[in-house]
Amino acid sequence: MEKILLLGFSDQASLKLLPEGATVAASLAASLECSWEVALVGKGVQEAANALGSCGAAKFYGVEGDEFAFARYSSDLPAAEALLKASQSTLILVPGSSRANRVLSALAMRLGGRADTHVTRVAVEEGKVLANRWFYRQRMEACFSRSQRPWVISLEPGNVEPQSFNAATVSVEMVSVALPDDAKRTKVLGLKYPAGTAQTIRPDAQLLFVAGAGWTKKQPDGELHVPEAEKTILDFLEKTQSSLGSTKSLVDQTGGGDAVLSFMTHLNQIGQTGSTPRHAKGLATCCHGEEPHVVGWRFITERRAVNIDANCGWARGKTDVLYVADAFAVMKKVNELLSE
Repeated sequence: MEKILLLGFSDQASLKLLPEGATVAASLAASLECSWEVALVGKGVQEAANALGSCGAAKFYGVEGDEFAFARYSSDLPAAEALLKASQSTLILVPGSSRANRVLSALAMRLGGRADTHVTRVAVEEGKVLANRWFYRQRMEACFSRSQRPWVISLEPGNVEPQSFNAATVSVEMVSVALPDDAKRTKVLGLKYPAGTAQTIRPDAQLLFVAGAGWTKKQPDGELHVPEAEKTILDFLEKTQSSLGSTKSLVDQTGGGDAVLSFMTHLNQIGQTGSTPRHAKGLATCCHGEEPHVVGWRFITERRAVNIDANCGWARGKTDVLYVADAFAVMKKVNELLSE
């Protein structure tokens, strides 16, 4: 019989993903008619466990201490290994944060199992556990199963509506992990974040604002208005706290000597070889809606676009609303309304 373990970390970024992971674990356990447990690594494990008090887990484990407070491969890996050995679970569900994904492959190797990351769905059909994930630049979806155990599954965030669990005091079995000196050589001194408008990537934002190459092209007066474009876009991002995306054609201009937006990097690229975000809403401006770019929008639930060309790709069934207008004028007016 299967036994499920939800493995998580108690840092700020990972804590947000725990309710979603607990929702998947509870649903999978109900389908398999088996028990499930929770294991946490970090600082403040008891508080994190209490927040999931009503989730239905049969048992809670924890590895706690200052040495496990921050993401560090050399300490996270032995902590996770100790928790899996204590639980003896066969299916390990892990909310897919960058901290977790860094250690999962080595974790599965140490225990003689298998690991899969970026899994978008876990379900049971005819008594078999099946996992779904996307391949080939998010264009092909595979549904597969594995016979090896333990099977470590990293859940891609944003694919499940998390349940609201009531807080309750739970008993946490603490597992002791002694780190050798060579595992402590890397020191995390703290975290630094970009200030003000320098931050353009916000994964938790409700809105994804996409700037296309049209912002850096000649406008109706025959001139470039890149400084004006930068100010307009940054003003909107600051006022709405939305996240900035871009097309491959725009981020590639950096190496071509063309006029570029100074704050735009390849990290902002959406679709094709870029990211596939999961914001609730998306607004594309000066972007023609090419197929490789639109692929990156597949998980955006509400799509709108502003383009002066009524025959652009967005007009071909790829967006809910297309505004045929000059994005410079539209966004300038939007910023004025937001200022009011």
